[in-house]
Amino acid sequence: MDISAREKVILDELINRSEEVTIKELSEKIAVSPRTIHRDLNTIEKLLHPYNLELIRKTGVGIQILGEETNKEILKQKLNTFSSREYTLDERQTMILCTLYESTEPVKLFALANELGVAIATISSDLLKLEEQLKPFQLLIVKKRGYGIKISGSEKAKRRAMSYVIAKTLKEDELFSFIKERIQKKSGNHESSISKRLLHLVDRKKLLVIEDVMQQLNRVLPFPITDNAYVGLIVHLTLAIERIMLGENIQMDTIYLEQLTKEPEYHIAHEIITKLATRFQIDIPNAEIGYITMHLQGAKLRHNEGQLLEASNLETFMQAKKLIQYMEDATGEDLKDNAPLLEGLVTHLKPAIYRIRQNMGITNPLLKNIRKDYEELFQLVKDAVGEVFPELRVPDEEIGYLVMHFGSVLLGLRGEKDLKAYIVCSSGIGTSKMLVSRLQREIPEIAEVVNVSLFELNELQISDRDLIISTIYLQDFTKEYMIVSPFMTQEEIKQVQLYARRQMLIKKPVALLNRVRSSVDEIINRMKNIQLYTETVAELLSGFQHSSQNEYMSIKKCIRVACHQLEMQKIIKDDEIVANALFAREALGGIGIPETKLALFHTRHEQVLKPSFTIQTLKDPIVMTAMDGNDSEVKHLLLLLAPHQYHKQGLEVLSFISALIIENEKSVELFESNQGTLIHSYLAQKFVQFIDEKIN
Repeated sequence: MDISAREKVILDELINRSEEVTIKELSEKIAVSPRTIHRDLNTIEKLLHPYNLELIRKTGVGIQILGEETNKEILKQKLNTFSSREYTLDERQTMILCTLYESTEPVKLFALANELGVAIATISSDLLKLEEQLKPFQLLIVKKRGYGIKISGSEKAKRRAMSYVIAKTLKEDELFSFIKERIQKKSGNHESSISKRLLHLVDRKKLLVIEDVMQQLNRVLPFPITDNAYVGLIVHLTLAIERIMLGENIQMDTIYLEQLTKEPEYHIAHEIITKLATRFQIDIPNAEIGYITMHLQGAKLRHNEGQLLEASNLETFMQAKKLIQYMEDATGEDLKDNAPLLEGLVTHLKPAIYRIRQNMGITNPLLKNIRKDYEELFQLVKDAVGEVFPELRVPDEEIGYLVMHFGSVLLGLRGEKDLKAYIVCSSGIGTSKMLVSRLQREIPEIAEVVNVSLFELNELQISDRDLIISTIYLQDFTKEYMIVSPFMTQEEIKQVQLYARRQMLIKKPVALLNRVRSSVDEIINRMKNIQLYTETVAELLSGFQHSSQNEYMSIKKCIRVACHQLEMQKIIKDDEIVANALFAREALGGIGIPETKLALFHTRHEQVLKPSFTIQTLKDPIVMTAMDGNDSEVKHLLLLLAPHQYHKQGLEVLSFISALIIENEKSVELFESNQGTLIHSYLAQKFVQFIDEKIN
């Protein structure tokens, strides 16, 4: 039997006592918290069953082991043969961190050494190494003779560190299994004691309540989040509830919290916290809503629709283009016209930059393989990131995900395709992109690849001819599927090829008929989409106008004048409301486009009746904040408006304008000019190309 040194001491103490012993006595004797004793008793209780012994707990009296004396003697003899688990350095550090995190009082060196079965000198050495690990989280380990050891730092930093350790240490399937209330995995093995200890930090009952709340909200979220971000959010919420119940509340700067209330994610965070406060019957401070807002901003997986309409995304768009240019120069490959690569990078970079700036941390379970298999590409991407983001300290985990984006393009080949494949990959979109490219390169039979989350899988209508390929074990999934590594070994490729070719033979005549029907449906949908694209383009071109002011005018007055003109043309309903919405968006962050004389004012609002793009040129330039936070001289105000509820095809056209403005130096030059007719013609020409691409 494998038990911890502390569990062995508790068991020894109980089995040699004929009377009850209190939790307080045990905690003082072993120098750990009462909560730790309670947790160990759960393990001991299970251990007693095979010996027909029972652990009796009497409130206000104490605990005692009851049973036949002969059974107690057998257990005593067995205790001498039990081995205390020896932990690795990493495991010891994790266990130390758990103990310090759980304890409200300083912990003695002796208690840690006793718990882990090592010398006090070993614990002292471990603490020095642990201090280095905690520095990025702004946490310190305080050690005082006769006082003990404790972690010093903000509640926010403590939670962030523990969330990071849980995500880093536990295997994905352990986390998923725990959240789905299926602790035993396919192999039948139980978690390691390290996993148990970490999972204890996220109380099981609370976690299941939180998961239930999140499942309800997940169905109506306006954006999807990746599987491991979903799990990370649930773990974070459970830690938060646990700490609030202990009286440990998080603090947040009031000005920053006020800014967060204007973010779209804040309303979702507010709904989450409201539901949790009701379920747990506790008061949850507003700072927690702010922190959940930040977590959602870092976790969401943005879709392409309307993406570049946001000014903050426009900055990310420019950074992504610089990254691509650097990599094109370094590899000699033509990457600048690869739209999926650009979209993928913008999608990934926005939350990634946010995570880095907020010191939120990220895990990448594939980092070791990426560095080994793509050593040269890893270094190229790292150099590119250093060039484009000199002010950020980008961790190797993030570099690894970016490597997968570029790797998916550099590996990509095309072939004859026929099947549909669903990819289940919890490590994020970068991982799945790499796997998609490898599949498309190696398995020419695959016609379409769809990324799905573990939580969506059971809701899909999967036919006999579809392939299910996963990088994780799918608990209780009844249909045929294949597990592969994200990099797919040669052996795995052969197996997937056989799997694909076998599916090709299933119901081939029926599949052919379905394909014909599917082709007709596809054409109908394409025509409907093209109609929406062309309608948006027609409205934008017919409503375009360029106005030059002949006298000095403040930016606010200029915007109000422009909105009044749009109201007169029945493009918007209430000019004052729309103008105020534009000013509110400006207040959230700079809207000047760096290194240009342009500022992009934009909003989606119910007062907007039709999509609109207009330009106002000021008589004299005015200094305002740019997207990069620096001051910028602005002379041309670009107004991009969309109805609040607008189809994705229209939003894509508006995003196309955003990208067009900064496409290259010549396009910037044109939009900075005072030549409205030329700009109008340029837009018309580019829209024709855009529609042609959609048709072809």
